[in-house]
Amino acid sequence: MYFVPIYILILAGTIIIDYIAGLVIEKSEGSKRKAFLVLSLVTNIGILAVFKYYNFFIENINAVSSLNMPFLTILLPIGLSFHTFQAMSYTIEVYRGNQKAERNFGIYALYVMFYPQLVAGPIERPQNVLHQFHEKQYFKYENVVSGLRLMMWGLIKKMVVADRLAGFTSNVFNDPGNASGTSLLIGTIFFSFQIYCDFSGYSDIAIGAARVMGFKLMTNFNKPYHARSISEFWKRWHISLSTWFKDYLYIPLGGNRVSVSRGYFNLFFVFLVSGFWHGANWTFIIWGALHGFYLVFAIISRDGRQKVIDGLGISKIGWLNNAINVTTVFFLVTVTWVFFRANTLKDALAIFKKFLNIPSELTQVFHERSLMTLNFPRNGTFIVNSFMIIILLELIQTLEAKYRISETFAQKPMVFRWGIYITGIISILFLGNFNSNSFIYFQF
Repeated sequence: MYFVPIYILILAGTIIIDYIAGLVIEKSEGSKRKAFLVLSLVTNIGILAVFKYYNFFIENINAVSSLNMPFLTILLPIGLSFHTFQAMSYTIEVYRGNQKAERNFGIYALYVMFYPQLVAGPIERPQNVLHQFHEKQYFKYENVVSGLRLMMWGLIKKMVVADRLAGFTSNVFNDPGNASGTSLLIGTIFFSFQIYCDFSGYSDIAIGAARVMGFKLMTNFNKPYHARSISEFWKRWHISLSTWFKDYLYIPLGGNRVSVSRGYFNLFFVFLVSGFWHGANWTFIIWGALHGFYLVFAIISRDGRQKVIDGLGISKIGWLNNAINVTTVFFLVTVTWVFFRANTLKDALAIFKKFLNIPSELTQVFHERSLMTLNFPRNGTFIVNSFMIIILLELIQTLEAKYRISETFAQKPMVFRWGIYITGIISILFLGNFNSNSFIYFQF
């Protein structure tokens, strides 16, 4: 409890600094503008570095040297990374001339601390939300209804899907040495959907809560596992973060308007930083590096892959081509989730080693005709039911993408609409996991 007032003072200090910096940047010219931009960025990044990365650097320095530098015993404030990036986007946009400095300190503080999306995004740009805080908001029945409906869908994704899968994934990832390769593979697939439903579920709740109050937040997820390339995946996954890195890091580095090799470096470097943003652990860095490698390799191999596809005649069969692409992307992304979820790099490597044992495990199951040899942490019924829920989730999202059900929902008969609402509420009450599972991205 001693640290709580300190956290509040630090947060208030950064808000005041950024507020003043925005005003000075707008009114000043030349080096003074840049100086206050640098002040704002250094303040925000510095606080993030101390709270989130100091112990990581000290640990690695001590490991490769004879130094025995002390660690800091501090807690990471919830949502610090999201708050920091949102605050930096404000001063950068003012510096670029895309946003006027906010004169009302209360409204600026509200922009930085807007509670629905404060702890896990979406990371909003000032152009999208600042003007909304100046506008007078009126009660709109359709906003309340659609907002609550979106919040319910977010709760279903979080409590019925993500939290249901959490027990299985925690069992296998927290003790990979005693888990079979098959159970680890299932746990990895489950985690792919757990983290998606957990994070996108929070985004749905945040966007829905804001909509109820009359505010519009940006879309943060758009059916990412329907992507047909890694590039498309990042246009659908955590959109507010991927566009943040594109606008404020990738493009300033030169983007793809530089030499080919420099363009590859820029792309890889951005995803390396993205991995580090997620956490002070080598597992996150490797996760980001793998996505950077995927994207660079996709560009380098584009022509060769297209020749193979054309030679096999796959490109002429649209549905088959799409199915192969979606499956390949899901496989590649799921591989990276092993590093994201594993507690240590050693655990991640042990999990991949266990994957190599899967053929022999399945052979043993075939001969003994018993799933007990797979050492599942829960029974087979749970696994089958979980896969059925995942398939139902994807079916609903596929139908939504094809028929835009949510856009025409208000025109459906009342009996139909309330039938859906009651079904959703019942599914949360009877299928939801009410254990205290916090949102995964609260740790970032």
